[in-house]
Amino acid sequence: MDEYPRLLQTVLDTTDPRQLAEFYRKLLGLTYRPGDEPPADGASEAPDWLVLRTPDGVNRLAFQLVERLPRTTWPAHDVPMQAHLDLTVPSVEVLTRQRLRAESLGAELLLDRFDDPEEPLYVFADPSGHPFCVFVSPSS
Repeated sequence: MDEYPRLLQTVLDTTDPRQLAEFYRKLLGLTYRPGDEPPADGASEAPDWLVLRTPDGVNRLAFQLVERLPRTTWPAHDVPMQAHLDLTVPSVEVLTRQRLRAESLGAELLLDRFDDPEEPLYVFADPSGHPFCVFVSPSS
């Protein structure tokens, strides 16, 4: 049997790994890899790499420090997305709640297609400017 590489996690570049990790931790209900948690004493830190996992320990997202990160100009293509996350919810009611949650956590709405009868969705930028979509998929 052939063996294939296994996808460990998706890595997002950011100028502030802790801020972006906290955004996705709260948005997606993830937990830190042991040792990556914020300091309990509130001490200042500047991590260059953080990992978030599912509650059962499966890595999902990592955050890598970069010196600068040009923000995408999407939907214009001057600075392309290059990659984005697709997140699904089971209904338009949940989609509405998740829009409010995402914005309260610091996401910026880039596209509102809530009224699309075939695929209601929102496109956001996270605090570092990475686009991500939240859309209705009844099988989610």
